[in-house]
This record gives sequence, structure tokens and C-alpha cells, in this order.
Amino acid sequence: MAEAARKIDTAAALAVRDLQAWYDESHILHGVNFDVAPGEVVTLLGRNGAGKTTTLRAIMGLIAKRTGSVQFEGRELINLPARAIAKAGIAFCPEERGIFASLSVDENLMLPPVIKPGGLSRDDVLTMFPNLRERLASQGTKLSGGEQQMLAIARILRTGSKFLLLDEPTEGLAPVIVQQIGRTLASLKQQGFTIVLVEQNFHFAASVADRHYVVEQGRVIDMIPNTEIQNNLGKLHAYLGV
Repeated sequence: MAEAARKIDTAAALAVRDLQAWYDESHILHGVNFDVAPGEVVTLLGRNGAGKTTTLRAIMGLIAKRTGSVQFEGRELINLPARAIAKAGIAFCPEERGIFASLSVDENLMLPPVIKPGGLSRDDVLTMFPNLRERLASQGTKLSGGEQQMLAIARILRTGSKFLLLDEPTEGLAPVIVQQIGRTLASLKQQGFTIVLVEQNFHFAASVADRHYVVEQGRVIDMIPNTEIQNNLGKLHAYLGV
């Protein structure tokens, strides 16, 4: 798989090749290779510490020392700063959500700048996340964990970016909120968004994704189409330690 993956797929929305990344002297990514087609939802699965979040951060330019190739819509991003990558049309929703305590829900929602036309309007995102409409005047960090996650996703949908990097969006959330986020991702896919999702909840990942890349020790070691999940459960359980 590794040799074939090094060839750039010119039809891919995102093509990652030999991506390596370091935190100070710690070498975390050791040659990550994968593609994402336009309109796909793709997950990065793996055990804690495998390099999934680091992969998203390296794509987004949030890690200072990284090498390899990250091509988005045919444009090389590896040497660009994070602000330029955001302007290219990639939006990142981190696991820690990044909600500002000093701002209201509405101010948090309107904070990111619009980088290109085609984003969802304020009314659109409030229709998608009706809980937020009732809490617009509240302090951002006074929301429940599920509402904060909704807010974190909602605000990047305004920017016009159609390629989303979502890091652990269901972590620690109640099942009813997880189901709502699943419906939201399905709706975004229907609207033409492309999504790369880091997810520990395998059952959730299987309910929303087209394909799954398995990350282990800083490399992608396997790819499983969602249509073949049932035939590969034993292998997946071994990969994930469940």
C-alpha cells in the first residue's frame, strides 16, 4: 500500500505524501500517506498516541517542523503558514474546541473571518444547531460540552471553507449529542463538504465515513472502505486494541 500511496492522485482534494513531523526533538510522524477525494468523509483511526491529531495539525501548518508533501486542490501547502492554509480553504476544529471565555456565544460564532464565498450564513448554522440560538448571549464557556462542540463546528462553517479537519468531535459527549453531530456531518456531506475526521468512537466513525485510514506509530498502515467494515472487524479490533 505504501508504494502505491506515494503516487499523487491528481483528482484528490487532498494528497498527503511522506508527511513527517516533529515536536522539538520528538519525531512523531514517519511518512504519512493518504488521499481524500472531493466530497468524501474520511476517518483517521488508531490508538492513542498513534499520530492522528499530529497529522491534522501538520496538514494545517500548526507544527513548525514538518516535511513531505501536502497538496490541496493541486497546490502544495507544506511550506505555507497556517493562516495561508486557512485562506486556501481548509478549516480546523481542534479537540480542545478553542471557545473564548471572554466572548459570548454569538461573538465566538462570528469571530472567524470569511475567507471565500459559499459559507453557511449565521441563520444557516443556527438552524443546523438550534441549541445555540437559545444561548447566543451566554458566555461561550458556560455552554455544555456538547453545545461547545456544536459552536466550534458552527463557526468554521461560516468561513467558506469546504474542507474540514475535525479532531475528536464526539469525545466525552452524551449519545444524543453524538447522534446530532452525526446527522450534521451527513448534511454537510450532502452539501458538498469534504471532511477528515479523527475519531476514537469507531461505531460513530462507521456511521458517517466513506473510508477509514488506520494510523499506527506515525504511519498509515491500512485503508478500509466503509462498505467492507463488517468483513474486517477482527483486523480493526486488533489495530485499535478493542
